[in-house]
Amino acid sequence: MAKDLLLEIGLEEMPAHVVAPSMKQLQEKMGKFLTENRLSFEKIEAFSTPRRLAVRVTGIADKQEDTEEEIKGPAKKIALDADGNWSKAAQGFVRGKGLSTDDITFKEVKGVEYVYVTKFEAGLPAEAVLKDLASVVTGLTFPVSMHWADYDFEYIRPIHWIVALLDEEVIPFSVLDVSTGRTSRGHRLVEGTPEFATPSEYEDELAEYNVFADAEKRKQLIVNQINDLVEDNNWKIDIDENLLEEVNNLVEYPTAFAGSFAEKYLEIPEEVLVTSMKEHQRFFEVREEDGGLSPHFISVRNGDSEYIENVVKGNEKVLVARLEDGEFFWNEDRKLKISDLVEKLNHVTFHEKIGTLAKHMERTKAIAMILADKIGLSDTEKADLARASEIYKFDLVTNMVGEFPELQGIMGEKYATLQGETKAVGQAIREHYMPISADGELPESTVGAVLAVADKLESMYSFFSVDLIPSGSNDPYALRRGAQGVIRIIEDKNWTFPFSELQEKIYTTINTDAEEYAIEYNHERETLEFIKGRVRQLLSGKINRHDLLDAVVDSTQTDISKLFDAAEVLQKHSEDENFREVVEALTRVVNLAKKAEFAVDVNPALFENEEEVALHTAIEQLDKAFATNTVEENYEALSELQQVITAYFDHTMVMSEDVNVKNNRLSELKRLSTYITSVAAVDELIVK
Repeated sequence: MAKDLLLEIGLEEMPAHVVAPSMKQLQEKMGKFLTENRLSFEKIEAFSTPRRLAVRVTGIADKQEDTEEEIKGPAKKIALDADGNWSKAAQGFVRGKGLSTDDITFKEVKGVEYVYVTKFEAGLPAEAVLKDLASVVTGLTFPVSMHWADYDFEYIRPIHWIVALLDEEVIPFSVLDVSTGRTSRGHRLVEGTPEFATPSEYEDELAEYNVFADAEKRKQLIVNQINDLVEDNNWKIDIDENLLEEVNNLVEYPTAFAGSFAEKYLEIPEEVLVTSMKEHQRFFEVREEDGGLSPHFISVRNGDSEYIENVVKGNEKVLVARLEDGEFFWNEDRKLKISDLVEKLNHVTFHEKIGTLAKHMERTKAIAMILADKIGLSDTEKADLARASEIYKFDLVTNMVGEFPELQGIMGEKYATLQGETKAVGQAIREHYMPISADGELPESTVGAVLAVADKLESMYSFFSVDLIPSGSNDPYALRRGAQGVIRIIEDKNWTFPFSELQEKIYTTINTDAEEYAIEYNHERETLEFIKGRVRQLLSGKINRHDLLDAVVDSTQTDISKLFDAAEVLQKHSEDENFREVVEALTRVVNLAKKAEFAVDVNPALFENEEEVALHTAIEQLDKAFATNTVEENYEALSELQQVITAYFDHTMVMSEDVNVKNNRLSELKRLSTYITSVAAVDELIVK
C-alpha cells in the first residue's frame, strides 16, 4: 500500500537568496534518491521558510521494485575445462554475482556460445531504504557554507532539528548530533512546538504556530495584503518581483503594513528614495494615481499584527534617517564642479598594478574613439562620446554615491545634466555600467553602448596585461561578466565588430604611448580566446548541438557579429538534405589544406585536368564577393561548391609525386580552406 513521506530540515535563518534554490535542490535530490533506489512515487511537494526546507512525497511504494537482470559471462569454451567441468573463470563469475554454477545457461551470440545468468533481486521495504535519507540532507550544496561547534561538516546554517516521517512512523537516522523525530518548531514569537502525526498534517499544523510553509501561498498572501493596502488608500504599486521574492524568503508569517515619510523628501531624486526604501530597507515604494512617488511605503513584518503601530514607527524612523542622509548629500553634491571631481580621480586607485581611475578613463576614451570610427558614429555622437569618456566616472567621488553605491551612473547622469552637459552625455554616463547582470538591461543609446563596450574592454585589457586573468571560478574583477556584456551589446546593436582588427589598433594606440597611459597592453591572443569563450557561453543557450557550437566558436572568424550569424546559419542548414555531403566535401578540403607547409601562388599552367580548372574558377568567383557577403550568402556559395569539390577529388591526386604540382594543389585548397574556416570549423561537425 502506498505511503506518504515528510522530510523537514530545521535551520537557523538562511539568507533570503538561498532559500528558494535550496528548496528546489532538496526536491530534486529527493526525487533522484527515490528513483535510484527503485521506490516509485506520485509527486513531491516542496516547502520552505527562512528556518526550514521540507518535502512531502505522496504515494511512495511500500517496497522497492524487484529487479531481474540477465548477465553475460565468459565464452563456453572458457567456462568449461577439457573434462567438461566448470572452470575457475565460470565459478568466479557466478560467485561475484551471488549465484552458483547451477544458475548458468548458455546462449549463442554471433556463432559463439556464452555463459548467461539471470540475477533476481527482491526489493527491500521502503522503511529500510529510507534510513539512508541522511545522504539527501547532507548532499545539499550552497554558495556559501559554515561549520559550527567542533564539526568539520559544513552547511548553509546549523541544523537544529530534522523531521522524517513515513506515514505515522519516524524514519530513524541522524545528522551530526541531530536525530530525526516528529517535532518541528513554530514561529519564534509563538510558544509551543508543532508535532506531526502524519505527513498530511504538515501545513495545517505549522499554521497553528504562525508558520506558512508553502512559499507560493505565502507569497500570494503578501501580494493580497499589499493590494488591500493599496486599494484602501487609492495608491498605485508595481510590485518588484525580485523584492517580493526576497521578502517572501525573509518571513514565516507575513503581515504587510504601510508607513509614511515627510513630503519634503520628495524633492530628492526619485532614485535616491527608491534605493533607500528598496535596497536598504526592503520596502515597496508607493505611487499616487498620477504615477508620481507617494510619501508612503509598504513593508512586511515577520509576525502577526500585534503591536503593529510600534513596528510602523520603528521602520519610519530608520527610513527617515536614510532620507536625511540622502537630502544632505543631494544638496552638498550640487555645489561641486564636475572638473574638480574629475581631478580627484587622479588620486583614486583603479588597481595598484594598473593606475588611477583617471588613467582608466583616458585609456577608455582612446578605445571609444577607435570604436566610434569603426561603427560609424556621426560627428555629434563622437563629440558626446569624447566628452562622456572624459568625465564618466566623476560621480564615484560624490557624497551620494559614497553612501549609496547602487546609484553610481544614475547620479552621474543627474549631476551632469544639472551642470549643462548634453542629454546624450548624461545618458551615456548612466548606461556605461550596463548590463549589470547576465540578463540585465542593455544601453539604449549608441553613445552609451560604445562607452559601455570601451569601458569593459579597457578593464579586460588592463587586468590581462598585469596577469590578473580569471582562472577556474575565480574572477574577482568580474571580467567574464564584463566581456559577456560587450558581446550582448554587439549582438543587440548588430554592429560589425572585427575583434582582432580593432584589438590590434587599440593595442597599437595605447602601447605607442604606454608611459603616458600608465600601462602597456599585452596578452593579445588570450584576450581573443577569452572573448570567444564568452561567445560560446552565450551561444550555448541558442544552439542545440555541441558540434555546431564548436564549429562556430572555433572558426577563424573574429568578427563577433558574424559568429552569431554563423550560429544561426549552421543551425538552419543542419536540417538540409545535403548537409552531410556539403560538410564532408568541405572537411576534406580543410584537412588536406593542413598538409600545405607553405603557400605558393596558384599557377593554372600546372593544372592537369578540367576539374582543377573548374575548382580554380569557382574559387576566383568566390573571392570576388566573399568579404562583403552575408554569412548566409557565403555558406550558400560554399554549399554550391560541393559537387565541384567532389569531382575535383575524384579526378585529382593532390599529393602528386611532382612537388610543384603538389604544392600548387595544396595552395589552391589552402586558399579555399581559408574561406571555409572563416564560416565554421567544419571538421568539428558530426554528420555521420
